Amino acid sequence: MSFEFAKVTVGVIATLALYSVLYRENKFYRLVEHIYIGLAVGFSIYALWKETLEANWWNVMVGKTEVAATATSPAQPSTPGYYLFALLIPVGLLGYTVFSKRHNWMSRIPIGIILGFWGGQQLQVFWQTYGPQLQKAMKPILPTTTNSVFMPSSVALSPADTTSMSAATGLTPDALTALSHNFRMSTDGVVEFAKQHSVSADSVQGAMAAMSAKVGQEVYTSQAVSNIIFLITLLSVLTYFLFSFEQKGKFINGFTKLGRWLLMVGFGAMFGSTVMGRFALLIDRMYFVVVEFLRDGLFKGMGG
Repeated sequence: MSFEFAKVTVGVIATLALYSVLYRENKFYRLVEHIYIGLAVGFSIYALWKETLEANWWNVMVGKTEVAATATSPAQPSTPGYYLFALLIPVGLLGYTVFSKRHNWMSRIPIGIILGFWGGQQLQVFWQTYGPQLQKAMKPILPTTTNSVFMPSSVALSPADTTSMSAATGLTPDALTALSHNFRMSTDGVVEFAKQHSVSADSVQGAMAAMSAKVGQEVYTSQAVSNIIFLITLLSVLTYFLFSFEQKGKFINGFTKLGRWLLMVGFGAMFGSTVMGRFALLIDRMYFVVVEFLRDGLFKGMGG
């Protein structure tokens, strides 16, 4: 038995043990569950030191010596140590005084420091998270052009546009003219176009992005309709959660009812995607058991 097949065998045993809970709870499942939790805790401790404490605290405190360049890595200059970071050690150790009945009040000091820093950071995080959402919610609902209902896949380039795009992307004017007839092509189409005109795929994608930006300056009818649906959904759902005053009137009641139905549609789509994700995990595990273990491992080793 090779080492690779032994690893696959252990993985199959663990997979079947964890799925055995679908029948009922058993000792086999509990054993593998405890092994998994133990491995996860051990890995978490290592990751805590390697990715957080060592990088953000230890290396900053003790500094780094200069490292000469090698064939695989560049040179790294020396950095001074900031030994004031050592004061974090007694502050952190105060958290363990929670186990002392006499001194457990001292454990509130690091908790208060953490909550203070966290509260200040959350103000910035809140705006960075929800600020762009508020900005993107302000969508135009009136079309600015009637030339096309949908966003076109071609664009008319003026001589000035052709000159500027050619200078920025390196494509010839003839290539830009050919690309402007269908600038919304697939990845394979980009590669084929680049081969035909002896240019790089990155240059083609850059020109496609510039053409998309030029077309995107207009609001087409299909986009306006989509934005109206989005705006109605946003306002109706927000109205559904307004509990500060009594909602009266047929319009408000109907609008909140619409928001509830739209919420159900959204939750249904989320649940459907969750089920699809779970089935994807199940299919991956079944592929691991049937193909990698049985077909390519066990049966192949038996000469089947």
